[in-house]
Amino acid sequence: MNIGTSPKTLETHVTVGERRLRIEDVLRVARGEAGVSLSGAPEFARRIRSGAQYLERLLANNGVVYGVTTGYGDSCTVGIPPELVAELPLHLTRYHGCGLGEYLDDEQTLAVLVCRLNSLAQGYSGVRWELLEQLAALIRHRVLPFIPAEGSVGASGDLTPLSYVAAALIGERDVRFAGQRRPALEVLDELGLPPLRLAPKEGLAVMNGTAVMTALACLAWQRAESLSRLCCRLTALASIALRGNRGHFDPCLFAAKPHAGQNEAAAWIYADLHPDDKEVIRLQDRYSIRCAPHVIGVARDALTWMRRDIENELNSANDNPLIDGDAELVLHGGHFYGGHIAFAMDALKTAVANLADLMDRQLALLVDSRFNHGLPQNLSGSSVTRAPINHGFKAVQIGASAWTAEALKLTMPASVFSRSTECHNQDKVSMGTIAARDCLRVLDLTEQVAAALTLASVQGVRLRQRLVDTEPTALMPEVAAFMSNVTEHSAFLDEDRPLEAELRQLTCLIRQAHWELYPHV
Repeated sequence: MNIGTSPKTLETHVTVGERRLRIEDVLRVARGEAGVSLSGAPEFARRIRSGAQYLERLLANNGVVYGVTTGYGDSCTVGIPPELVAELPLHLTRYHGCGLGEYLDDEQTLAVLVCRLNSLAQGYSGVRWELLEQLAALIRHRVLPFIPAEGSVGASGDLTPLSYVAAALIGERDVRFAGQRRPALEVLDELGLPPLRLAPKEGLAVMNGTAVMTALACLAWQRAESLSRLCCRLTALASIALRGNRGHFDPCLFAAKPHAGQNEAAAWIYADLHPDDKEVIRLQDRYSIRCAPHVIGVARDALTWMRRDIENELNSANDNPLIDGDAELVLHGGHFYGGHIAFAMDALKTAVANLADLMDRQLALLVDSRFNHGLPQNLSGSSVTRAPINHGFKAVQIGASAWTAEALKLTMPASVFSRSTECHNQDKVSMGTIAARDCLRVLDLTEQVAAALTLASVQGVRLRQRLVDTEPTALMPEVAAFMSNVTEHSAFLDEDRPLEAELRQLTCLIRQAHWELYPHV
């Protein structure tokens, strides 16, 4: 998917300021499937301007506002001389330009910009309409700041990574544009966009929020949602290959334990298993097959409350202080604290790692002739005469075990590792961005395990169909179609061959939710 596609070629737009945004709205823009626009409703524009105008009046009357007439953080006791107030936002953006690590990719960066724009559009940040227009223009033209992934403790929000967004708005530092790294000022000039001169609170408004962790959470949520569906399909394939018991997923059984996600997963697996395929080798299958809905169901159920919390954060004003222009209030608080995102991402990475562990165990059963009920050792498809030198999926199973171990290792919650920073002013912080980055890494690893199991389970079913001492394996149409699609990307493994390229391609397809599995409501 080319996320650099110009929005001029897109037929749909996500309108900011019109309604609550959903995770899917962020993803549509981030993936180049939709453009972005500001609501044309007069009341929306009036509310935005009301906050900025009230702040102007307050400053004209010598009002005291944190981060506007005072220093930042522990320096809030330092008064800023009136003649220096206008320069303060520029210094905030510059001294936070110290991020390190890998840069966020295009999709992640666009998601960050949408999340920050939507938060500022709540009308509590005291920013001018011009700032919203400039931020929307960056999205519209795909002018993407280079945002380092590391350097945020998640309170006061994502200060350091968001300083790179603020810098792009004012024409400083570098941006990606049309596939090239170029100076921001040069690109803005080329597009006819004058660099923004930040008003007194606007540097703080752009930077003092949770947009980076929220954007990464949106991306992680969608990948986990898709992956949980794939786990159901792969469980069904593994069950078919192992001649498992369809009754383990019977709706009558799950009616007795009414976890919604668990019942959903069981129903999907049950529907994938052909009712005419009644040959059962074991009365009770091993846990990685029999209890798969109980593992996948935890993730499915968790995704519901995670959506709630992610979308609440997405649609919140999360900088400090908040400016209510209509009520003429300055509200000093801590809405930049990313605790809800931190907890959701810590929980999600654990749920996803459990999926990796489940799939790794299923793969281990498939390749082991002691447990796979008559399939060849390591699922080798070679002839009898060639069998001694062919090893099938032996190394793939070792790789999956390594990826699973690494995913499990990363489940230590980030949110409990709060560090006191900034002269003990930020003495309890969320670590939400670290949690979100950890979750994305766990997803990377788990998608690799899923790619391995996808190839192995399809191979296992193909091998089962070839056995002469069993009845032909009946397949549901959706399962047969899925197998055919996988085979287009990776042919039946008869003679050993390097599988890296095929695994990488399958991993990419999984990450892109290539297969539309089961009904989406």
